[in-house]
Amino acid sequence: MTGEAAAFAVGEREFLLNGRPLRLLSGALHHFRVHEAQWDHRLAMLRALGLNCVETYVPWNLHEPRPGELRDVAALGRFLDAAGRAGLRAIVRPGPYICAEWENGGLPHWLTGRLGGRVRSTDPVYLAAVERWFTALLPQITARQCTAGGPVVLVQVENEYGSYGSDTGYLQWLAGLLRDRGVTVPLFTSDGPEDHMLTGGSLPGVLAAVNFGSGAREAFAALRRHRPSGPLFCAELWCGWFAHWGEAPAPDDPERAARELRATLACGASVNLYMAHGGTSFGGHAGANRAGELHDGPLQPTVTSYDYAAPIDERGRPTAKFALFREALTPYADAPPPPPPAPWPVLGAPADVRLDRWATPDAVLDTLGGPEVTTPVPATFEELDVDRGLVRYRLRVPGPRQPYPLRVRGLRDRAVTFVDGVPGPELDTEDALLGDVPGPAEVELWVESLGRVNYGPRLGEPKGLTGGVLHERQYLHGVRARGLRLDALKDAAALARLPFGPPRPGARGLHRGTVTVPPGHAGDALLELPGWARGFAWLGGFPLGRYWSAGPQHALYVPGPVLREGPNEVLLLELAGARDAGAPRLVP
Repeated sequence: MTGEAAAFAVGEREFLLNGRPLRLLSGALHHFRVHEAQWDHRLAMLRALGLNCVETYVPWNLHEPRPGELRDVAALGRFLDAAGRAGLRAIVRPGPYICAEWENGGLPHWLTGRLGGRVRSTDPVYLAAVERWFTALLPQITARQCTAGGPVVLVQVENEYGSYGSDTGYLQWLAGLLRDRGVTVPLFTSDGPEDHMLTGGSLPGVLAAVNFGSGAREAFAALRRHRPSGPLFCAELWCGWFAHWGEAPAPDDPERAARELRATLACGASVNLYMAHGGTSFGGHAGANRAGELHDGPLQPTVTSYDYAAPIDERGRPTAKFALFREALTPYADAPPPPPPAPWPVLGAPADVRLDRWATPDAVLDTLGGPEVTTPVPATFEELDVDRGLVRYRLRVPGPRQPYPLRVRGLRDRAVTFVDGVPGPELDTEDALLGDVPGPAEVELWVESLGRVNYGPRLGEPKGLTGGVLHERQYLHGVRARGLRLDALKDAAALARLPFGPPRPGARGLHRGTVTVPPGHAGDALLELPGWARGFAWLGGFPLGRYWSAGPQHALYVPGPVLREGPNEVLLLELAGARDAGAPRLVP
């Protein structure tokens, strides 16, 4: 971008820049899913693809993990500045709800835990929290609008609201808040191309866009039934898809995706490729879905990689789609796209991880966890202020009494169990049977959240033991609970207090060690964990995310800027335990 002020407007049939027609050729690239040191490279890849615009969401829960505790809100501004330097315009989708296959759809756990289904509505407590958040966030956007010489040309109101609710007063309030806080560029809404979605999610006087993966003509015809005029805009052209743990990836056909892109462009529409570059849901921030047509079935947790079968893969490399999309986009570009930048350097050679210390799960929880609380019924993750992580529940079966079935109601999402210290079954259904247990007995359930729902009617549901524990038909009361947040493992001083002992490969607990990178060998890598069951990994203090032997993802992406020459600390929080765990290693 030139840095000169410009006027961007919604015309009768086209977008207008300083009065001249402009077709937006945009690509989604979430700044929070890419290491900041790699932003420039990924944005240059978007330019080489033939795009003139970049789109990003803003995850509220990443920037306000506790009420009033703001973290690096300025990251959005730095990213928009990088987009401007790359010669790209920008579309910002600040939410407050974003979906994005992101934990809780971007909403903070401390808010949904209090409000549940009252979020995304005119509930006054919810609106007050949104207003405080937007007051902190929006200056990062307003200072970078095209009218001030910045890259921002469009700002979205909420996100796919027609798929969720019908409180148009909420949407009107949100649009008014954006205007009151200084957003002067055009606003837009985006929804599926169905009548009930467009009816529930659009606003009079605000540009309406549609999202789809195929059937451009039909989708735009549906839009025209609701909006006879205004630019045609596909705010999300799904050119790939995400993956769930334990499920096969969605089929991918680059030729078909390119045909859908050409069909969309042939309608005269502007387009935003979702995703142009997916990146990674670092730090355990991947969300989850509910199966079924009504999104109310079994939990489907999303993998750490957000590669999305995009034209630019998780590691920033062009895929088969890249050349096909570039060919489709070039006739609509103002100028031939530049060549791709040089690839990001990769690790020079494989390197083994040496794990030489191990701490028990109880030691980790006692040192890094929150306080243990006792409540008549089990406290939820939200009540224990656990956003991402796990909770240890302890309860006593009275006695003497004969063996009765011990049943867990409302389990979300997975529990490793013990009865009098003896391992029991791992539970993974909402109504789960631990087995027949006589009394007296001491029961432990280590419950792990696999990601909060990010889409559908069960958005905002709590995690943990949400329905209680029954012995036969009797509720067991007096439950002790202690939570561990993942971000506690970034506290170097707390880690130093952990009583580490000799290594125990694959055991439940925290494993600590190093991987040494020779001089000149640092670069992008993958962390392989052969035989390890399920947990989280950190490298050099950077939270890589969740690993799980369930697949389909079998290695974690390590951004090159995370690695340094010489020794790098590795932490593995193994939650299930694996008898046949092999030595982890970094590979190019």
